[in-house]
Amino acid sequence: MLRLAVTTQAETFERMQEPLQAHDIDVTYLPTTGRVFDITAQQTSEFDVGFVYPSRLMEGAVVNAIESIPWVNDRAAIVTSRNKAAVLTRLRQSGIDVPESKLLSHPVDTEQIVDAARTLGFPLIVKPNSATQGRGVTKVHDVDSLVGTLDYLNVIHTVPTTADKSVLLQEYIPEARDIRVMVLDGTIVGAVERSLSAAQRNCDRWKHNVHRGATPVATTVSELTKQVVRDTAQTLNIPYLGVDLLQTSEMTYVSETNARPTIDAAGKYVDTFWEQLANLIKRTTTWTASDPGVDRVDWTLTITTQTSRSRHSSCLSVDNYPAPAWQRSREPLCFRWLPFWYRTWLLRSL
Repeated sequence: MLRLAVTTQAETFERMQEPLQAHDIDVTYLPTTGRVFDITAQQTSEFDVGFVYPSRLMEGAVVNAIESIPWVNDRAAIVTSRNKAAVLTRLRQSGIDVPESKLLSHPVDTEQIVDAARTLGFPLIVKPNSATQGRGVTKVHDVDSLVGTLDYLNVIHTVPTTADKSVLLQEYIPEARDIRVMVLDGTIVGAVERSLSAAQRNCDRWKHNVHRGATPVATTVSELTKQVVRDTAQTLNIPYLGVDLLQTSEMTYVSETNARPTIDAAGKYVDTFWEQLANLIKRTTTWTASDPGVDRVDWTLTITTQTSRSRHSSCLSVDNYPAPAWQRSREPLCFRWLPFWYRTWLLRSL
């Protein structure tokens, strides 16, 4: 039985235990908060693989050192997805549509802020660059409201220990559908539309985050939208990803991504979702380079270039790749899907 470490006890942990148990994966909670770490004691790993790297990077590094396990979504995936501005920049550079946005890096002159806001138009959205679950996201309708909001944020940004001293200004897209699409190892496995009730809308509620009261309802998306989502996951090199879309009758924008997406209740995903997730988890365990029964020599590497919508990506064909016992093969490996630490090790080995 494969031992999977999950660093949250929220909905995802509860919903994945029974389905993954059926695929010989034992899901166990690994606490990273509310505990004391004995960092000087000799400790042994209790797990074979981790699900998603801890959201608190400092504690996560300690846990990672103790357990010494690979993660389905590693530290690089979490850091990448958390930086909203960098994600939007990378996606736009790859030809993917995103809302028009400006990044303000503290301190910024009021005149610069006003100029940036006028290019976006009012109302506009103000959001912390690295927050989640809709925290701190505000809609402002005029310059005075914008400057007042930023004044409060600047108080936080002046504290030396505040790591992120940036904030996003983003165009407001009225009447857009808010859709979360889940992509697993390059495959679309489900989508939900997050909507507000009539009562919520009558109270001028506009945030569509589930943690802020919106209701997720299973939905379908077009093939064109699926390709946008696949391109997003490929560009960011994250195998397990929630992609947030704002969709109008004319355009589909990627607004954010989440490398720690909540697994929704049953009925929101394709029938093979748990099987695909189990296979990804099992493949991740083979990236530890710890299989003594497989000789890791005589690498044959072929670098190829693929063009897709004016973007380039490199793939490797690897001979003698140490596939798991249940899946020995010589199928080509796509370099962009390998974990960051494994890619680094591989390139240094050439």
